[in-house]
Amino acid sequence: MTKLGRMVNTGEIKSLEEIFKMSLPIKEVEIVDKLIQDDYKEEVMKVKPVQKQTRAGQRTRFKVWVLIGDGKGHIGLGQKAHKEVQGAIKGAIRDAKMNIIPVRMGYWGNNIALPHTVPTKITGKEGSVTIRLVPAPRGTGLVGGVASKKVLQIAGIQDCYTQSSGSTRTKGNFLFATYKALAKTYTYMTPEFWGQPYLNMKDLIGKAEEKK
Repeated sequence: MTKLGRMVNTGEIKSLEEIFKMSLPIKEVEIVDKLIQDDYKEEVMKVKPVQKQTRAGQRTRFKVWVLIGDGKGHIGLGQKAHKEVQGAIKGAIRDAKMNIIPVRMGYWGNNIALPHTVPTKITGKEGSVTIRLVPAPRGTGLVGGVASKKVLQIAGIQDCYTQSSGSTRTKGNFLFATYKALAKTYTYMTPEFWGQPYLNMKDLIGKAEEKK
């Protein structure tokens, strides 16, 4: 239906990186389905009943948060409320695919092998929850809460320190705070990228294999 969808359908755009490079809005889930195929993992993070008071009484629906990602620098987070759990999960997956973003990775210390951590200290906020991501040495692993660790893992971050404050038991806000922090990695250019061609994780992996 959209111009971007027609370009993907005809083969003019062949990867998500081309869409991210031009900051084009994704408004159809079929665009992502065609480009990502079966490379991505889906994870239901939380299912929660929510109620609304009406004249006829209380109306109960189910709210679901879903993460999708490939572990190579792409991640999406979506939420949906529906009267049935299955409908909520399907809607959340569609929302996550349309909210897919690139995640820039960096190094702690020497630029050896592939990027493994966040490029710099970054902060994300949603509701009362604030989370700060701090680069960590290789081999540290992910230091943080269960929800934030899962977001970082699906995004492909291997080593990272986290510091959170606020109501982190509110899982939806905690997930979105981490997601927004990762989204900030692409809002600026770091010195090693100045004057360099656009590279994504797949390009870096390809270059590493060529050197072998």
